[in-house]
Amino acid sequence: MAEYRIDDLARLAGSTVRNIRAYQDRGLLPPPRLEGRVGLYDDAHLARLRLIGQLLGRGYTFAVIKDLLTAWETGKDVGEVLGLEKVLTDPWSDEIPGTVGYDELVEIFGAGLDEDEAARLRDRTIEIGLIEPDGAKYRVPSPRLLHVGAELVAAGVPLDAVLDIAAQIRDDCDVIADRFVGLVREHVFDRLEERPVPDGEQVTEVAAVVRRMRPLVKMVVDPFIARAMEARVQAALGEHLESVRDQLGPAPDRGAG
Repeated sequence: MAEYRIDDLARLAGSTVRNIRAYQDRGLLPPPRLEGRVGLYDDAHLARLRLIGQLLGRGYTFAVIKDLLTAWETGKDVGEVLGLEKVLTDPWSDEIPGTVGYDELVEIFGAGLDEDEAARLRDRTIEIGLIEPDGAKYRVPSPRLLHVGAELVAAGVPLDAVLDIAAQIRDDCDVIADRFVGLVREHVFDRLEERPVPDGEQVTEVAAVVRRMRPLVKMVVDPFIARAMEARVQAALGEHLESVRDQLGPAPDRGAG
């Protein structure tokens, strides 16, 4: 088994010497083997350190990580817990993110705008989350949303108005998601709070509920939005046609004469 000094361990694990010492102080990482005054770490330390980094990156607290590692050391199966974590953190969309350059964004959305105005709209698009800076380009989490925005702009809707409605719909969707999660938290997730490390049966049940939620959310939202759009479009179109008819005046009486 390979052995590493603390600097080498930190480099291989993508961590820092300071973090390693902090993890040891918290009881998350076993102490090294001492050879004189030099501490030597092995592959088990490296694997543990990488796992700690992954769990911290996914939002686990130090207390929960310690419970998981303690359970692991005592022979308990924490695979179910980590499996639940994967279910909770997997993306809810199969859409593949894309990339776009600034010049392409300007060509699609900012034709005719001066540089300052184009930069302002770019920053606002980033703030809403439609694009994310990624080096010299921009990451597009949802190319579909960017396409919708491009179609609306092409139809004559001002980009500021498109961004306004995007932000409003995003906030509306936050409310919908919060209602679903609140429902499941109240009736299912609260069971996990009974123990620091839930047993496999509880975790399996919760993971199954989360998996079932994925298609259910779309099955609920899609019909409601479809019915709402049908009603609103018909009403708006009717009002528009009525206005046009009023402007044109009464139709000529073709039966006269």
